[in-house]
Amino acid sequence: MGFGKVVGAGSQSPWQVGRRVGTSTLNTSGFKPVRTIAITSGKGGVGKTNVAVNLALALAGLGREVLLLDADLGLGNVTVLLGLEARHDLSHVVLGEVPLADVIVNGPRGLRIVPATSGIQGMTDLGPAGHAGLIRAFSDLPRAPDMLIVDTAAGINDSVISFTRAAHEVIVVVCDEPTSIVSALALMRLLSGTHGISRFHLLANMVVGADEGEALFQKVLRLATQDLDATLAYAGWVPMDDYLRRAVRKQLAVVEAYPRSRAANAFQSLARKADNWPVPDAARGHLEFFVERLFGDHCKPRRIAL
Repeated sequence: MGFGKVVGAGSQSPWQVGRRVGTSTLNTSGFKPVRTIAITSGKGGVGKTNVAVNLALALAGLGREVLLLDADLGLGNVTVLLGLEARHDLSHVVLGEVPLADVIVNGPRGLRIVPATSGIQGMTDLGPAGHAGLIRAFSDLPRAPDMLIVDTAAGINDSVISFTRAAHEVIVVVCDEPTSIVSALALMRLLSGTHGISRFHLLANMVVGADEGEALFQKVLRLATQDLDATLAYAGWVPMDDYLRRAVRKQLAVVEAYPRSRAANAFQSLARKADNWPVPDAARGHLEFFVERLFGDHCKPRRIAL
C-alpha cells in the first residue's frame, strides 16, 4: 500500500496532518542490507548539499546504485545544483497527487534523485508525524538501490531529527569557523543525548589542506569530549577549490565536470571510505522501518489506520 492521499482533521492543514497510519512489528526475513547515510550540518552555508551530491555521484562511479533524497523539505536545491528539472517533488507526494516513484529524477551516472520542493512553507511545518508519513511513501518504490544518501536541512529542526534517526550513518559537515563548529556540536549533542544517535562522522569542508582538516577535527573532538556521549570519527576533508565553484556555476557536480580536481579527489576518497563502512544487518528502530521496507522485498509493515 502506498502513501495515499492526505486526510484532513478539523482545522489542521494538510501539511500538518499527513496520513495517519501506524505500523506493527516488521517482518525482517527479506531484509537487504544497505548503507543509509545522512549528510547534515549545524548551520547553512557550509557546503552540505555539495557534499551530498558529489558523494552520491562518486559512489555511483564506484558502480553502486545510489538514490539521493533531498530532505531539505522547504528549500530543496539538489536538482538546481545539477541543472535538472523536476516535474514533481515531495510536496506532490505529501498531498497524495503522485506516488513517490513518479517524482524520481534521473541524474548522471545512473543516480536517482528524489527532489524536495522550494518555497512552500507547509513542507517545513510537517512535524514528526508528517515526516513519518513521508518516509512511508518509500514503500512503493519498485527498485532498491545499494545506497541511500539523505541531504537533510541545515540546523536543528524536526525534519533533521527524523531523517538522521532513520539513517545508519551520519556525516556532519563543518567548516573552520566558530559558528559552524558551535552549531555542529549543538546538533550532535541533541541527536546523541535526546535521540540516541551514538556515532557521527565529521567532514572538514572548505579547508586549505590535510593538516588544517585534521586540526579542525581535533578541535571539534576536544570540545565534544566534554559532554558528547557518542563516537566521533574523522570522515576526511574537502579543500577550498576554485574548480568546485566553477562546477556550481555550470550546474554540474565537480566529480563530473572536473574529475581530476582536488575537490573531486577528496569526494572520491570519501566515497571509497563510505563504501567500506560496515553493512548494517538490522535496523536500529525508530523510523528505520523505512530502511527495511525500502530495501527489503518482504519487509512490509502492516499498516493500521488510527
